Amino acid sequence: QVQLVESGGGSVQAGGSLRLSCAASGYFDDNKCMGWFREAPGKEREGVATIDADDKYSHPQYADSVEGRFTLSEDNTKKTLYLQMNNLAPEDTAMYYCAASGRSCYYLSLLQWSDRRKHFNEWGQGTQVTVFS
Repeated sequence: QVQLVESGGGSVQAGGSLRLSCAASGYFDDNKCMGWFREAPGKEREGVATIDADDKYSHPQYADSVEGRFTLSEDNTKKTLYLQMNNLAPEDTAMYYCAASGRSCYYLSLLQWSDRRKHFNEWGQGTQVTVFS
């Protein structure tokens, strides 16, 4: 089992930037795909970005709503996942969650973003991001 702890959330003006971190600890070998999801009040949790765990050749995948603004990276030596968020907008306001899946990111890429969430079985507690105009 793996423990995921998010940090880096906060309040920022529209157009600003934040960097989220997700520190992983515990038994990690069964997790193949890492990702960030977000949940806004009154909305379903949605996928933001995914990346293969422990794969230096991995290329992140992004939801259309964040493509070009968010950058997902990982430091495998530190077992830490990062989400650099630039040009933030009020619609990015949500609780952001780090998650791990036993499925490969390639398998998950064949699914709609709305269908990927159920394949992530490890979740952090979340970190709040608020963007004000």
